[in-house]
Amino acid sequence: MANAVGAPLKRKEDPRLLTGNGCFADDIQLPGMLHAVILRSPHAHAKIKKINVEEALKSPHVVAVYTGKDLEGKIGPVPSSWLVPDCNLKEAPQYPLAIDRVRYVGDGVALIIADDRYAARDVLDLIDVEYEVLPAAVRQKEAIQKGVPLVHDDIENNIALHWKAGEVAEEIMENAEVVVRESFYVQRVFPSPIETRAAIGQYNPGSEELTLWCTSQNPHIHRMVLAGVLGISEAKLRVIAPDMGGGFGGKIGVYPDEALIGYAARDLGRPVKWIEQRSEHFTSSNAGRDEVIDVELAGKRDGTLTAIRVKNTANLGAYLSTMGPGVSTIDFGLMVTGAYDIPHASCETIGVYTNTTPTDAYRGAGKPEATYQIERIIDLYAREIGMDPLELRRKNLVRKEAFPYTNAQGLVYDSGDYEKPLQKALEIVNYEQLRQEQEKLRKQGKLIGIGLSTYVELCGFGPSKVAGAIGFQGGVWENSTVRVHPSGKVTVYSGTSPHGQGHATTFGQIVADKLGVPMEDIELVFSDTRAISMSWGTYGSRSTAVGGAAVAIAADRVVEKAKKIAAHELEAAVEDIVFERGVFQVKGVPGQQRSFQEIAKSANMAWNLPEGMEPSLEAQSFFDPENFVYPFGTHIAIVEVDKDTGEIEWKRYVCVDDVGRVINPLTAEGQVHGGVAQGVGQALWEGAVYSKEGQLLSGTLMDYALPKARFFPHIESSFTETPSPVNPLGAKGVGETGTTASIPAVMNAVMDALKPYGVKDIEMPLTPEKVWRAIQNGEGN
Repeated sequence: MANAVGAPLKRKEDPRLLTGNGCFADDIQLPGMLHAVILRSPHAHAKIKKINVEEALKSPHVVAVYTGKDLEGKIGPVPSSWLVPDCNLKEAPQYPLAIDRVRYVGDGVALIIADDRYAARDVLDLIDVEYEVLPAAVRQKEAIQKGVPLVHDDIENNIALHWKAGEVAEEIMENAEVVVRESFYVQRVFPSPIETRAAIGQYNPGSEELTLWCTSQNPHIHRMVLAGVLGISEAKLRVIAPDMGGGFGGKIGVYPDEALIGYAARDLGRPVKWIEQRSEHFTSSNAGRDEVIDVELAGKRDGTLTAIRVKNTANLGAYLSTMGPGVSTIDFGLMVTGAYDIPHASCETIGVYTNTTPTDAYRGAGKPEATYQIERIIDLYAREIGMDPLELRRKNLVRKEAFPYTNAQGLVYDSGDYEKPLQKALEIVNYEQLRQEQEKLRKQGKLIGIGLSTYVELCGFGPSKVAGAIGFQGGVWENSTVRVHPSGKVTVYSGTSPHGQGHATTFGQIVADKLGVPMEDIELVFSDTRAISMSWGTYGSRSTAVGGAAVAIAADRVVEKAKKIAAHELEAAVEDIVFERGVFQVKGVPGQQRSFQEIAKSANMAWNLPEGMEPSLEAQSFFDPENFVYPFGTHIAIVEVDKDTGEIEWKRYVCVDDVGRVINPLTAEGQVHGGVAQGVGQALWEGAVYSKEGQLLSGTLMDYALPKARFFPHIESSFTETPSPVNPLGAKGVGETGTTASIPAVMNAVMDALKPYGVKDIEMPLTPEKVWRAIQNGEGN
């Protein structure tokens, strides 16, 4: 298919999924399947004095009950996969079931296996656990104070890590004409995918192979980690991720629950299924964000920024999750200068253990928090010196001619033209006229706010040497195999794990463009550790920039081999063969040609191949990029605040993103829309609330406010294109840009609306009550 890349094709996955023909975890039914439920702690911190399971075992439906003590010595702790160096990291072991002490509400206490899912849930009430409730450490800044209860007895002051990057000399801050200081809280939120987590284990005693179907964004990482936890060879563990209803980072992590299901299936010799309940999701699935960020921004009165100093106190929860240590350090701390040319920067992160559910990567993973603090403090700086926040941004943006640009923390931004999407967004909203209208409406008593967010984001998590240097326990290259069958139809194998992004469509477009075959002739195989030798999964907006690049390279290699076969058959030199629109022909001799399908047959039949050439037409590639990629852009939010109720009404939302080469504008726009929805959700509605005892008070969808479609305006999305030199596609990543940019855009808009009242900051989420109280306490009243 010619010109497939860049075409706005509808997703080829949709007909199967929309007609109910997908295969999600709970669709999997196996003969003799048992069902698992997990008894979870109702306390944030308590000693387990005694567990009595006798009544549960009397149930005719119960096959087995396991406690933490039952599993001692049989199953190991689940480790973190990001052991950040040079930060005095202290990792407490997280066993799949608590042994003598529970450390958060939702901590696993017992595993019940029964022949019926609902009977298994009924049995939960038959297990008698005697607890000695202990005081809890809940909020990170309090948890590091002396005298606060220790989450782990051997970890002093509950400090899991203390990381620093960069340095700002004190005299720079002292000599600055302007220093603006503020503390921001980026609250804890839950990924909340439409499908909760799940795991199904099946053990074959003959081959001694364990197959685990689980809702995983990276099956190979699950295999690598769980093989160690369960004490089996990776060759004997097959992990498959079926169709998934969303992940948003919450399914990156390897969880204790998955280890439990694998163990039970092997121990009992029967398939075991576990499906997480929605109520469990809020307490047992890893949360995101939860960082207190203290910022100092220094510069001159003319708007020249000279230094930024940041301290991040991050709530890591009761244990270190798979990615948790790196999110609040590397992902956050190296991006604190954002899209601006600020010569001096430092970041200090204190990661804190608390008696709460662990935190991990959530859409954007550290970059939304970093963007939030710089975009918010930029607006406050502009207010301090009386400058339009747009002009302050423009004055300090990294210039086009500066790329590749090394920021103050040592990251090399690959390419960019930050002014281009900014200018396009300003033209779309007619910024100057908009500001004039705002002044006119303010005189009429209407509170109109305009919020800008000019962002850059580290994406395409990929350079393995860098990954090793920053403590990530694995390589982050990608591999792909492109196999052409005798008919000319194509199967593509990729280790990325799609769960709503449209990989089958975008990767299909890459192959169709390279090989000149129709989209319907391309089959994609994902998410199976037996089908793909090794991969590092889907997260960090890396699927196209790294996984898609591997697909493109493999397809190019197929074409190179096919050219040699065509040259042989056409009795021409290889360099004289031209391949266009699925046809190989001799340059300047239109009649001398072979179709791609003819060459595919020749390669697979091997009747007449060039001397020394091996049969078949397939190629494998391993792509390890030399750098990250850095999408960027500008989002503008326009809101109206009702001064009598605090209600926020959307007027307009415009986003212009540069994600490098856009493979499919429709899927790219869909990713931006979804990201914006989750970012706006955090700004306005979402937020975990814990009591001082560590009880989650927002643990249901009645209490945790997810965004609803009726609250959103039409999102006006467009793109500019600055191809990345890092990968052969020029792609940069689009899955997280909407979230990264939208949170500060919305906050800046509301703070701009409340400017007449002198309101500078309100803790998210911006509920009507908080906004109303800020107005009442403001300078205008």
